[in-house]
Amino acid sequence: MATTRSALTDEDIRTLVKGATPDERALAARKLCGSMDRPVLGDEDRKLAGDILRIMAADAAEMVRSAIVETLKASPIVPRDVALKLAKDVESVCVPLLTFSPVFTDADLAEIVRLSEPVRQVAVARRPELSASVTEALASYGCEAAVEIACANPKAQFAEASLQQVVTRFETSEKVLAAVAYRAVLPPSASERLIALVSDEVRAHLVTHHAVSEAAAATFAVNVTELATVDLVDQVGQVADMKAFVAHVSAAGRLTASLLLRALANGHMAFFEWGISHLAGVPHHRSWLMIHDAGPLGLKAIYERAGLPSRLLPAFRAGVDTFHALEHDAADEDPATFRDRMLQRFLTQAPLISREDMDYLIERLGPSLQDEERTLLIA
Repeated sequence: MATTRSALTDEDIRTLVKGATPDERALAARKLCGSMDRPVLGDEDRKLAGDILRIMAADAAEMVRSAIVETLKASPIVPRDVALKLAKDVESVCVPLLTFSPVFTDADLAEIVRLSEPVRQVAVARRPELSASVTEALASYGCEAAVEIACANPKAQFAEASLQQVVTRFETSEKVLAAVAYRAVLPPSASERLIALVSDEVRAHLVTHHAVSEAAAATFAVNVTELATVDLVDQVGQVADMKAFVAHVSAAGRLTASLLLRALANGHMAFFEWGISHLAGVPHHRSWLMIHDAGPLGLKAIYERAGLPSRLLPAFRAGVDTFHALEHDAADEDPATFRDRMLQRFLTQAPLISREDMDYLIERLGPSLQDEERTLLIA
């Protein structure tokens, strides 16, 4: 081995094999590994280098084995059998090699992930690049930290099924779900599952950067309270497909009288119209005519057909009448101002509604409601 022999003396090799102390052997190992780390080695030199590395990998002293990975962690010269042996070594030895070594095959890495504890899984997840077969193993067997790191790795390739597996296994982990959501490329199936699981900030990123339909963006309401659903109506009040949104809310059993009343009192007439239409099983254009009928019977008829509580009919009528009274003057108003006017007028009519709904609507007025008015309404 010309390169090695020119860099080492016979004394170096004797020290490597028979050095009295670990420090002496480690020093010789570093010198030898440094001499091996050359761009090109012939077949004979490579074979000799492999034999010497096998001697070092079998040394009882951890610092000697560490000398290999400190110098050759990213070098292709380390024989695969030596790399696999060191991959089972202590943390200080295995982690650098698992993170950087190019000699492992994808099958090697997948098997290491499947059989190893978290520290080795994390080391694999940190590799500069990960193939789809390795991320498949991480999705199925990796610990939370390893999966989060892999999902955040821009050079990690994930098959759609693997991302679905990640979401299934870690649907309660905010860190993992955020790492998935912020990937540069995300299949629609994963985006639409994430929309119901992540925070508002991450959800906004999904809607902005990935293929998420309006209907899918609305589905996150099915796992939250009615209050949160009404707040969502505020945000998507102008969506093109209100029909689909109402259908999603209904499928989750959230399309209740309380929800419809709260929405109507906030001025969300389109949501109220589509909600009544859905519950009554009547086309929207017919329900619209009955709701906005100037006579006394249209609203009552569609309301009863929707199966809503008769005791709340006066409150819904008050809401519709209030909307009609204000809509003609609302052309120059922003939505927030119209909502506040709608709420104030609706509440001062003192409709027969539950204390819970009353508290919610008063809270929605917030700072715009004077203390004296608040006291009067609560009383």
